[in-house]
Amino acid sequence: MRPTAIASRARIKAAVPASGAWRDGDDPGRRQFAALGGLELEGGGLLPDVTLAYETYGTLDAGGRNAVLVLHALTGDSHVAGPAGPGHVTAGWWDDMVGPGKPIDTDRYYVVVPNVLGGCQGSTGPSSAAPDGRPWGARFPRVTTRDQVAVEVRLARELGITGWQLVVGASMGGLRALEWAVLGPEAGIEVRGLAAIATTAQTSADQIAWSHPQLAAIRLDPGWHDGSYYDQPDGQGPHAGLAVARQIAHTTYRSAHELDTRFGRLPQGGEDPLTDGRYAVQSYLDHHGDKLARRFDANSYLVLTDSMNTHDLGRDRGGVEQALGQIAARTLVVAVDSDRLFPPVQSARIARWVPGADDLRIITSPYGHDGFLIEFDQLGPIVREFLESLEVGERVRTAG
Repeated sequence: MRPTAIASRARIKAAVPASGAWRDGDDPGRRQFAALGGLELEGGGLLPDVTLAYETYGTLDAGGRNAVLVLHALTGDSHVAGPAGPGHVTAGWWDDMVGPGKPIDTDRYYVVVPNVLGGCQGSTGPSSAAPDGRPWGARFPRVTTRDQVAVEVRLARELGITGWQLVVGASMGGLRALEWAVLGPEAGIEVRGLAAIATTAQTSADQIAWSHPQLAAIRLDPGWHDGSYYDQPDGQGPHAGLAVARQIAHTTYRSAHELDTRFGRLPQGGEDPLTDGRYAVQSYLDHHGDKLARRFDANSYLVLTDSMNTHDLGRDRGGVEQALGQIAARTLVVAVDSDRLFPPVQSARIARWVPGADDLRIITSPYGHDGFLIEFDQLGPIVREFLESLEVGERVRTAG
């Protein structure tokens, strides 16, 4: 390998922590914590002493009618808005969408953002202490999308929220948003508006197939240590497997057109792909794999990916179409035209079968699935308009 290539890679190869999880004793940042008791799991068994980390923005009004629930994607967390800083290694993942004067306007709405059950940023997950005091690791039980929403229902009750003006989620967050639209009303918590963005009512074989090598990459990493790696020194955890998993996933998050247009067959810097150097697109994926390994937890990646694979809104509800037909919320469905992970046909299915769904909205983007994080100029006005229409509907109903 050329010396320049070695030096280039060395700059990003500082030892990676065994886990990027937030742990008890770390700076909480904006996080708050709710202890929600034990949870009987859909697949059997009991998860004791569940805690959810969450952040809130804005103020709940006197009538409790202005609450909005924002649900994050696979590697997101409760820090939806605001800068990086103590307790938060990255800036808010939807900072253009949530805040004063923004489409989800925190001067008007009380926004609640939980870190998902099984996650690694303060909520109960594999890096949390089990009853024996050691991290759960691979002993953490399988949880489903419904389990995750069942705990979020408890959080809503803990916060005194009896109804949501809007439940919004994209990607994995959209899976939970759809479950919320069924489970919430069953639990007595009204969901007046639903926004399902770049998501699906039922995980497909193709999506499960893409997840399979990601899971294997982590479990086959010698640094995984059968899930018990939390006491390993920096550089000795499963960061290589987690990085490979992220590289596979990131490829599905972007479109072939964008990768070809952006990188083509260009080499990376002074490296020579004809010997032992990389193409620029390979360097790009290496970068994203390294970034995730420094801020996330491999076991949480396994748990959350497995939970996404279990997602089927129609399970024990007579099938997907019948389950979608139970949703009473006014519904916004948004797809990204170049999304190859959650293709628009899956969003069209939701819009077709939810009785209160508006016409499917399409974001035009070269970026693929990640368009929901990038195309703010298109998505922001769509969400703002939908929230305003919900308020108009509320006023009409109240006047009537």
